[in-house]
Amino acid sequence: MPSFPVLLPTLQLGFYQRLKESEKTHLLPALLSHVGNNDIEQIDQELHLFVGGEKLAVLARQGLRGELIFPIPTILISKPSLLGYYRLLLGFSQKEFYKKEFARFKSLENGSLSPLLLSYLNPLCESLIESSWFLVKGIPELSQEIIHSLTLLSLGPQFRGSRNVNLGIDAIQSVFTVVKSIVADHVVEETGTYLIIENSNSRRYQIEFAPDPDIAIRQLLADGSYRNRISIEVKGGTDFSNIHNRLGEAEKTHQNAKAAGFTQFWTVVNVDPIDRKTWKQETPTTHELFYLKQIINPKDPGYKRFNEYLISELGI
Repeated sequence: MPSFPVLLPTLQLGFYQRLKESEKTHLLPALLSHVGNNDIEQIDQELHLFVGGEKLAVLARQGLRGELIFPIPTILISKPSLLGYYRLLLGFSQKEFYKKEFARFKSLENGSLSPLLLSYLNPLCESLIESSWFLVKGIPELSQEIIHSLTLLSLGPQFRGSRNVNLGIDAIQSVFTVVKSIVADHVVEETGTYLIIENSNSRRYQIEFAPDPDIAIRQLLADGSYRNRISIEVKGGTDFSNIHNRLGEAEKTHQNAKAAGFTQFWTVVNVDPIDRKTWKQETPTTHELFYLKQIINPKDPGYKRFNEYLISELGI
């Protein structure tokens, strides 16, 4: 019987990029529904056999069942396509996952499980269970919301298929981290995808990763509604020759944000400084252009400017 390598998960909690629509966003609900229609006693027996009580206890303390994280043969036999759920949870695109030893399992995502692959399910699950255990140990607080978000993060090879995309993801996370450090003393609620802060006048703002723009800041009103305030678009590519295209993309995002009621439009780029006249031609909607290398350095005047603008807008 072959054995399969243990994969290191490629996603870390808090490393959230924009979440886009996909036909696979239903995978977690599909898993929950499928488990509900299966023999729970058999699932529990296999979880204890393949996963073990120690790992299951860690999840139980967080109110989670084992099959949300750990694949077992019973689940994959009854619904082979759920291998895609566990793949996404670990942060792998199809291209990354289905190579070398795992290539033979690609047909499972289409619902096909041959007798030969059936005989390989036990070592496959054992491998993925160890991979998922790395994920559990790397995330201090798990929830169904976080698990669902982690699967969404890997949707589509566009998220991880090129260096530019990875640079973009890193850049968005870096900007969000800077924002969080500035408002840290005023945070009243925090999840993996947003912060809620309260200023000295008891006004609340939600700062969140959003599909478009990359970071959205909204004022929360007393009646439960919100007012869109600041649209922040982040362009992490370092190739200066492509900056005009990136600024054009930022302009489109800000125009959509303006139509949605946002009132401030900031763009962050990861290239050397550009004169104002040049970038204003490419993105006239942008009020302020910031440079990533500057705003991640607290000693840089660019950071101080970003800090002052944010504090001023939020009233903190």
